[in-house]
Amino acid sequence: MSNFKLNESDILSNQDWTFPTNIAYGAGRLKEIGTICNNLNIKNPLIVTDKGSPKLPFISNLQSYLSDSNVKSDLFFDISPNPREDEVSVGCKKFKDGNHDAIIAIGGGSAMDGGKLICLTANNDVPLRNFEFELTPPIISKDNPFPKIITIPTTAGTGAETEITAMVTYLKEGMKFCMWHPDVRPSLALIDPELTIGLPANLTAWTGVDALIHAIEGYCVPGFNPLCDGAALEGLSLISKSLVTAVEQPDSILARGGMHVGSCLAGISFLKGLGNVHSISHVVGAEYNTHHGLTNAIVLPVVLRFNLPGMEEKVQRMSEAMQYKDHSVDAFIKNMEDLLDRVKIPKSLSELNVPEDSAARIAEKAMKDQAYGQNPKKVSFEEMKEMVLQSIKKAR
Repeated sequence: MSNFKLNESDILSNQDWTFPTNIAYGAGRLKEIGTICNNLNIKNPLIVTDKGSPKLPFISNLQSYLSDSNVKSDLFFDISPNPREDEVSVGCKKFKDGNHDAIIAIGGGSAMDGGKLICLTANNDVPLRNFEFELTPPIISKDNPFPKIITIPTTAGTGAETEITAMVTYLKEGMKFCMWHPDVRPSLALIDPELTIGLPANLTAWTGVDALIHAIEGYCVPGFNPLCDGAALEGLSLISKSLVTAVEQPDSILARGGMHVGSCLAGISFLKGLGNVHSISHVVGAEYNTHHGLTNAIVLPVVLRFNLPGMEEKVQRMSEAMQYKDHSVDAFIKNMEDLLDRVKIPKSLSELNVPEDSAARIAEKAMKDQAYGQNPKKVSFEEMKEMVLQSIKKAR
């Protein structure tokens, strides 16, 4: 029997939980996209992807599957690795000019965020800024609903395919903001592990560790949500069995499938929230245009050393899910550092050209990030600045 007891305030209080959306999983299921559109009465979708993807085979395959089912489509690919508000405006214009009735967002997290951001403002005149997570969601008339959106991830990383939130970079402030509306829920998330087979080893590692961090941070956020926590622990279990193999044996559909499902579950787990790995990473990404998963991966050990002492029960559950033997806090952090070494994650943000003299500014902005308020421990400015400095100089 466990020494850990039920939390009375959790179990004896009222709770409201939702689960995100319909998910179609399986190798080769991209071929079903035409039938899926017909079933959803989608006749002319705008395909949204990122700047690096228009010439990749999954785009031409997607377009030919659509045309085989008599579904018209057009392509918008002017989305940066950290999507910007000006790009969203251009995408909205393309959506309107083409009389599109839906969005198919395909690619990594930036492509899916781009698709969701266009979705928020394509059918209305509400400024994008009004959809900020902290604000009361704008009232959207039922006569003029958001377009339907289908999400198709091609990396096992962000988990953005089931979420109703999207990150956008505002260049003027040099900050990322989280946008959402409760009614922008993907009609379907299509998860086909064959789409990740061609992903290079470094991107497989960066996106895979991003998924790992979503599960860790989502699980460590306070609050009683057994749907999210169950998803986090099963996500950790699948990721721990799949990540190294996916990086080192990239053609393994088994490892790719394990990562794809693990990433999806990790994405669901952070409906609860995230923490200071993300609050720091969001600012670094906005200022220095770094890869989100890679930035997260470098920062992870620094934040774990701050957060995990005193969270022994959660650490034990995560450690058990990942099949480790020693479930102490120190052992868990060491295991994470060993995993980062194994998949060749750099040891400091300075290797991404983030300068030491930016630490105070990054810390200050990170404390304004939404994830800061969800971190399991309160962090002062001095502590945050020290974590940023450690991440820049030597994170592990």
